[in-house]
Amino acid sequence: MNTSSEDLLPSTRRALLHRTATAQREGRAPSLVAAVGRQGRMVWSGARTGVEGHASDAGTQYRIGSITKTFTAVLVMRLRDEGLIDLGDPLEKHLPGTGAGRVTVFQLLGHSAGLGAETPAPWWERTSGSLRPELADVLGERPQLHPAGHRHHYSNPGYTLLGSLVEAVRGASWEEVLNREILEPLGMRRTTTRPVAPHADGWAVHPWADVLLREPAEDLGLMAPAGQLWSTAADLLRFAAFLSEGDDRILSAASVREMRRSAAPTEPGSSGYGLGLQLVGGGDGSRVLVGHAGSLPGFVAALWFSEEDDVAAVVLANATSGPLVGVVAAELVAIVADAEPRIPEPWKPLPEFDDELLGLTGIWHWGTHTFVVKAAVDRGLELRPLAVAGRGTSFVAQPDGTWKGQDDYYAGETLRVVRRQDGSVDHLDLGSFVFTREPYEAGTDVPGGVDGEGWRGSGV
Repeated sequence: MNTSSEDLLPSTRRALLHRTATAQREGRAPSLVAAVGRQGRMVWSGARTGVEGHASDAGTQYRIGSITKTFTAVLVMRLRDEGLIDLGDPLEKHLPGTGAGRVTVFQLLGHSAGLGAETPAPWWERTSGSLRPELADVLGERPQLHPAGHRHHYSNPGYTLLGSLVEAVRGASWEEVLNREILEPLGMRRTTTRPVAPHADGWAVHPWADVLLREPAEDLGLMAPAGQLWSTAADLLRFAAFLSEGDDRILSAASVREMRRSAAPTEPGSSGYGLGLQLVGGGDGSRVLVGHAGSLPGFVAALWFSEEDDVAAVVLANATSGPLVGVVAAELVAIVADAEPRIPEPWKPLPEFDDELLGLTGIWHWGTHTFVVKAAVDRGLELRPLAVAGRGTSFVAQPDGTWKGQDDYYAGETLRVVRRQDGSVDHLDLGSFVFTREPYEAGTDVPGGVDGEGWRGSGV
């Protein structure tokens, strides 16, 4: 990843530094590091410190807490893509004897399995993982608090189960698999399960006095897949670029896109959650941000990226509380995206095309609703309503000559061309919805038939 502050305007760089400095001062953090990436590389970084000996930069390690969960989720998605598991599999199929085996892999990834938020006492984040040597010690006597699949309920033990699932299927430790399958391919050499100098020390800051208390940095044991990792701002920007674009050495663009889709209903006022990724914004027209926040005693961390703007931001601080790093990271994204909007890629014609596909483009009608079908890359199609409101989607071509819907209402639904005996197109069938060239076109196979008297005015 190249670093060049010249990639941003001086006014943008100053705004980023000002927001970072303000966050460190107002959050009373011993140190705070921030970095911004654009087009897959770091374009700015800055740091502030108020404690002697704590000077940091984008290469300094901090604990990243629950951002670790996103790494674990990627490892699970790799198992799915290799056909070793299915997201609908009950945990028991691959990891028997946990006491929570009826929940599915999908539910664990999206925190809808109904498991408890925390382990039984003592508080796992501030005590040695040796106190919880078995999964039963992590889950407790009553692991499930809610019916599976009914609601989003954030669960740290759930990601311990996913880490153990990875170990069971791969036959190797979570740490070993993580290094081999994610960290090494992405060049994340400064992301580790234990601190490697230079690294920040974790501190608590007294709420009513400017004094510090050192926080312990425990090895979390079985809970490691939920929050163990140490990383740097530079490394996390590499990870953000992967989560935005995909990398065929790790996960395809389609699979990381799947991770970014909401996986379960959320409580009013809370952010959405995909498969190992938090989702914020978008409902009121605001910028959609994807990523994860994290915290452990002595540290807070946040990673957000905007796919539309192609901008990512990371903020790390070594304080138990104080700096609102998630808010700051979101604001750093906005500073760059608003001041220096993404330059769109040039229009280019499709690399290849055929007359059969061209014959499917243009105006189609579902009943009296009007839609436009456009051709896309790799023989894909796009269906969009002509009016402002209405359901649309993109379709990916399938080997059997059909197309599969990718978005919203039509996600996973099949679009097929229905032809007459002479080979001409009669209509398009989309999950039983019939699309014709004219509204209720006579002579086509419209469900329920078409009135033989045709269209009429009020005087008939």
